[in-house]
Amino acid sequence: MPDFLSPAPLFTKSIDAAQLQEFSAFIGELCSISGAIIRSHYLSGIEVESKSDHSPVTAADRDTELALRSAIMARYPQHGIIGEEHGAYREDADYCWVLDPIDGTKAFVSNCYIFGTLISLMHQGRPIIGALHSPLMEHLLIGSAGGTTLNGKPVGMRACADVGDAMLLATDHWDIFTHHNGPAFEKLSREARLYRGWGDCHGYFQLATGGADIMLDPVLKIWDIMAIVPIIEGAGGRITDWQGNNPLTATAIVATAGGVHDKVIRALNPAS
Repeated sequence: MPDFLSPAPLFTKSIDAAQLQEFSAFIGELCSISGAIIRSHYLSGIEVESKSDHSPVTAADRDTELALRSAIMARYPQHGIIGEEHGAYREDADYCWVLDPIDGTKAFVSNCYIFGTLISLMHQGRPIIGALHSPLMEHLLIGSAGGTTLNGKPVGMRACADVGDAMLLATDHWDIFTHHNGPAFEKLSREARLYRGWGDCHGYFQLATGGADIMLDPVLKIWDIMAIVPIIEGAGGRITDWQGNNPLTATAIVATAGGVHDKVIRALNPAS
C-alpha cells in the first residue's frame, strides 16, 4: 500500500489573491449563464439520448457547455478548454478550463435536484480553483488554496476518525462491484453509521459542507474530478484514487473528512 499518511495538497499552485478573486468572480458569471439554461430545461420533458457509454445526455448538457465555452473564449482567448460534451480546445495551454455542464444527468432527467455544474481551472495540469454549482438550490461551492466557500462563506469538513461514526455516500454501487472489490465495499458500507446513494457531485457537496464523511465514486473522467479536488482539499478533507494515490489521473475517487481516510482505503483494498 502507498504511504498516504501526510499527503501534500494537490492543487496548491502559485496564485495571488487578485488572480483568485478574478477567477472566482468569473466563475460566478459562468454559473449565472449555466444556471439559467439548465433551469429552463428542468421538468420540461426534454428528450434523453444515450452516448456511446450508455450514459444519458440532453440538449441541456450540450447547450450549457456551448454557452460556457463561448463565455470563456471571449474572456480568456489564450486559455484552453476540456468539456465533457464538446471535447478539447487548446488543452495544452498553461491555463485550461475543465467543464462538466451537468454532473448527475441521471438525476436531472429523473426530476431530481441533486445534480450540478462542475467548473475548474487548471494551471500547468493542476487545478487551482474548482466550483460546484447547484442551479436549483443556487448553491455555489468554490474551492482553492485559500479554502472552500459556499455562497461566499467558509465551509469545512466535520471531524470523523472512525468508520462506525461515518455517513458514507457512493455513486452507483453496482459499478463498485463491476470495477472494484464489491464485497469489501459492502462490508465497509455495513460498518458505517449510515449509508446512502446520494452520489455524483451532490455527495461531494455534503462532504465539503460537513454533512457526510466518506464519498466513493467508482468510475470517473477528468471533468468529474478536477473541480472536486480543490473543493475537498480546500474544505480540509482528503481525496485520492481508490488505492490512495494521486487523484488527478484517477478513474475512481475516494474522498473523506480526512481522519478516516486511511481506514477507508485499507478497507476497500483488503488484498493489498
